[in-house]
Order: sequence, then C-alpha cells, then structure tokens
Amino acid sequence: MSKKILDLLPGLALAVVIAIVARFLENLLPIHLIGASVIALFIGMLINHYYKSDKLKPGLKFTSKKILKFAIVLLGASLSIKTVLTIGKLSLTVMIFTLLTCFGGGYIIGKLLKLNWKLSNLISAGTGICGGSAIAAIAPVIEADDNDIAYAISATFLFDMAMILLFPVMGRALGLSDMAYGLWAGTAVNDTSSVVAAGFAFSEAAGDFATMVKLTRTLSIVPVVLIFSVVSAKIKQSEAGEKQNSVYSRKKVKISSIFPWFILGFVALTMVNSIGVIPSEFGLLAKDISKFLMVAALAAIGLNTDITEMKKSGIAPMIHGFIISALVVIVALVVEYFMGIV
Repeated sequence: MSKKILDLLPGLALAVVIAIVARFLENLLPIHLIGASVIALFIGMLINHYYKSDKLKPGLKFTSKKILKFAIVLLGASLSIKTVLTIGKLSLTVMIFTLLTCFGGGYIIGKLLKLNWKLSNLISAGTGICGGSAIAAIAPVIEADDNDIAYAISATFLFDMAMILLFPVMGRALGLSDMAYGLWAGTAVNDTSSVVAAGFAFSEAAGDFATMVKLTRTLSIVPVVLIFSVVSAKIKQSEAGEKQNSVYSRKKVKISSIFPWFILGFVALTMVNSIGVIPSEFGLLAKDISKFLMVAALAAIGLNTDITEMKKSGIAPMIHGFIISALVVIVALVVEYFMGIV
C-alpha cells in the first residue's frame, strides 16, 4: 500500500505545484482574463513537450482521473436550484435555446467535420455551459482522451479571449441596456472568469447581472452530465453487442456505469445544498477546494497531453468551436429580441 502511495507522489506533487503557480499567475492579472485552469493546462503541456518521465505517470493518471472526479463531487456543494429562482425565467429561456444550439448544431457540425463524438461534444459543452468546468465534468463520464480534453479547452479559451474584447464593443454598438447586455454575456460567453471580465467591461450593473446568469447556466451541468452518462453507456452497450453478437453481452451494462459514483455524489450534494442543509461557509470552502483540485487535474491532463498528437487533429476542432460560438452569440441575441429585452 505504501509503495502505491509513493508511486503516486511525483506526478501528484508536480500537478499540485503547477496548480499553485497557475493560481498565483491568475491573481497577478489586473483583470481575470485567463482562468487558472487554462494556465495550468498550458504549463503542463509545455513541460510535457520538453520533459517526460515514467515516474510521473501513476500520479498524473490518479490526479487527472480520481482527483478530477472528487473535485466534481465537491462542486455540487456550491450549486443550488435556488439560483434559478433568483434570476427568473428570462435567463432560463435564453439558456435553453443556446444549449439546444450548442448540442444540436454541434452534433451536425461535428459530423460534417468528421470529428469524433467525444471531442465534438466536449467543445459544445464548453461553449454551452461553462468552459473548462463543463469539459472537466463531462470528460470522465464519456471517457474522453486527454488530447481531446486539452483541444476542447484550448478551443473554448481562444474564443473566450475574442469575446472578452468584442462583447463590450458590440454591446455598445447595439445600444444594449445593462440588463440586456448582462443576459447576453452571461448566456453566450463561455468561462466564468471571461463572463465576469466581459460583463464588468460594459458596466458594473451588467457585470453583476451577467455573473448571476452565469451561475444559473452552470446548473445545467447536472442534467447534461446525466444525459451523457446514459448516452455513453448505450454506446458501450452497442459496441459490446457488435463485438460479441449475443443477447448476453447486451445485458452486461451495470447501473454504476450509467450513473458513476462521482455523478451521484455531485447530484446528491447539489440537492442537499438546495434545501439549505449545507452552511454557506462550507459551500464556499468546498467550491474553493473543488476549483483548486480541478486546476491540479487539468495540470495533470496537460502533462499527459502530447502537442504533436494534438496537431494531428488539424484545424477542424477550431472551426467547430468558432461556428458554435458564433451561433450561440447570435441565437442569444435573437431570443432576447423576440422576448422584447433588446
């Protein structure tokens, strides 16, 4: 047992050190344009490009898989269904249309660009829900490769940077009110830090509203992850049936494979927090720990990612990300227009 723990230490320690450095670099920025998760991922990829060691592998695998799942469970303690009621039906209406655009349009675009379904849906999830956090939550459910995770996060990050710069300019050009702009930014910009940056670049009131809308949008992780759990299990079941061509093989999928323990834990904590059982101080602490562990997990994913292998995917994933991001921006604005907000 002690030898197993010792084997995990080098990789785990390096991922934690990178996470600390990434958080430090994030805090140095006067405006949080880039989240620590993205910084950690890129640092890990850069290190892996120049230095590789078999001694790191056990700890990196443990961090990118087990620690990531534990971080997702803890995230549930900071989410509450009450947030939906706080924001109201306005954001939910826009959010439903943007999510349908992401996953419906993403499915078609992914097919046309001949992307594997895991990478295509990771990009759609990152664009539709909350950037790196959504990608990190869905990746273990569909058993995505580290290269696909890194590529999906890279794609959403690039378009987030563009949105931070363009959204305030477009919002003023369109003459949007603080509420209309906040709703637009909160439903169309990907990562939380990017929503905050884009929102407050317009006005303080728009920034506050955009942040609240973004929190509501984050809750969609719950149903989306559950849906992907079922979809992934069905695909495994179908593949098993094709390989063995027997009725027996089609009955082998377990309930635990459809609803993994970490998803059950995540949903359970979200529900418990929604009824007010979890103290707010504990919820905030759990969220901070969860975010740090996610940063460490993404550092490990970066350390497992081969830039050369990523290049083989070509430009198609970036085109996918661009089209989906553009569609979401347009759909969110159109829905607001028909609702009489713009």
